[in-house]
Amino acid sequence: MEFIDYYKVLGVNKNASEEEIKKAYRKLARKLHPDLNPNDKEAHKKFQQVNEANEVLSDPEKRKKYDQYGKEWKHADQFEKQQQYQRSSPGAGQPFSEGFGEDSFSDFFASMFGGATGRRGRAKFRGEDFQAELHLKLSEVYTTHKQTLTLGEKKIRITIPAGIENGQKIKLKGYGGQGVNGGPNGDLYISFHIVNDTAFRRDGNDLHKTFEIDLYTALLGGEITIDTMGGKIKLKVPPETQNNTVTRLKGKGFPVYKKEGAFGDLFITYNVKLPIRLTEKEKELFRELAKLKQ
Repeated sequence: MEFIDYYKVLGVNKNASEEEIKKAYRKLARKLHPDLNPNDKEAHKKFQQVNEANEVLSDPEKRKKYDQYGKEWKHADQFEKQQQYQRSSPGAGQPFSEGFGEDSFSDFFASMFGGATGRRGRAKFRGEDFQAELHLKLSEVYTTHKQTLTLGEKKIRITIPAGIENGQKIKLKGYGGQGVNGGPNGDLYISFHIVNDTAFRRDGNDLHKTFEIDLYTALLGGEITIDTMGGKIKLKVPPETQNNTVTRLKGKGFPVYKKEGAFGDLFITYNVKLPIRLTEKEKELFRELAKLKQ
């Protein structure tokens, strides 16, 4: 496994405080965010490294293991268990000294991961889990479609089910790091970041939209044509419709995740627009109407 210096990635020294690490991460995350660098593969790679570095260094326990074991920090627990076993079992193998240098770690992990084989044989370890973030538009996740993820040198073709939500995370079993000594592969976790590129507001499986109608349609009723995410539909407006009246269109909302043919509802809020720049004739007619209401 290639060693990545997380301190170097964030541009801080090894004695950096939690606040300094947090500040450096925020600065780099804003600069390298995929939304600001949509076609820059190198920026996307660095963004993933920055996230990975922050995940480790912002966690005191993970940071301690990383500082002590370097690139093998994820196997620290196994290392310490083996160390305890060898100290308590003189016949199980060569004892470890109290101080460890890089060579000590290398010898130990070589024996565990495929080098010299001890009496107990080579241990199998599960590969590490990978984290990825996929940025999509709301209009894209209205329908089931395919996307290609680039993970290192590997391209993974995945199907995105309609109705997936912002912040949702899915697991692809076995698509993480390769197992050690025949151990199982890790998993790939994909987090979805969905940007609303529509005129609708999403609330779970329901959609909301404000639609403007003129005063005359509100008073006398009529038929209007509105856009839904599934296409245009005609809708009847009842006479004497008040401003901010909400009407519900059943089944015209957003697809329900992994439920074929199921949709939420669409809620239309009417905004009654008052006429402006009235002619003298129109003003006179409104005066007449006002007199009738007295």
